[in-house]
Amino acid sequence: QRQRVAMGRAIVRDPKVFLMDEPLSNLDAKLRVQMRIEISKLHQRLGATIIYVTHDQTEAMTLGTRIVVMKDGVVQQVDSPQNLYNSPCNLFVAGFIGSPQMNFLDAKAEVKGNDVYLHVGPHAIKLPAAKAKKVIDGGYNGKTVVLGIRPEDVHDSEDWLTNSPETVIESTIRVYELLGAEVFLYFDVEGSNMTARVDPRTTARTGDTVKFALDAEKIHVFDKETELVITN
Repeated sequence: QRQRVAMGRAIVRDPKVFLMDEPLSNLDAKLRVQMRIEISKLHQRLGATIIYVTHDQTEAMTLGTRIVVMKDGVVQQVDSPQNLYNSPCNLFVAGFIGSPQMNFLDAKAEVKGNDVYLHVGPHAIKLPAAKAKKVIDGGYNGKTVVLGIRPEDVHDSEDWLTNSPETVIESTIRVYELLGAEVFLYFDVEGSNMTARVDPRTTARTGDTVKFALDAEKIHVFDKETELVITN
């Protein structure tokens, strides 16, 4: 209620710019959702600029039209929510934006002609031509890079496994988590934790050894030393 009163007082002054510094930080989950909706409606109704400070990436993604991602006071990337999600400029932004966060795997790049394979343990993942060219042009042959892939781009369906045989990995499911309309599968690949967001009709369960196909077009490759993206 205090937050509503504070916003009401600000509106009465008819400011051109609002500054909101973590206004929802002390609210429970249900009230946070309600207040996010109210702030969004307020923004649409007033048409004023709102500078909104938050550590909650969900608030930033749902409320922001343009987001500034900062780390230790240094600007990392300024972009729309969709571009931040689809084209992060570095490892920090990639891991910060998205819930669950992006999966990361250390991989050794191997160039064969115009093709590039990322080796993760026994798995060899082939990159699409456009991404391969950037890895080749960057001189990453034989070097360790970081492969990034979002949970929803890790698939266990037969269609994906049949159509994308050059991006298949295999692991044993540690945890099966059903959340109604979606299922999360948690597993390890070469010592790194991985999460897959899959169709709830999946037959995979805890303890099963399962094959997954990565959506090659959605793979991000990062420089391990600078942490900057190579393939976007």
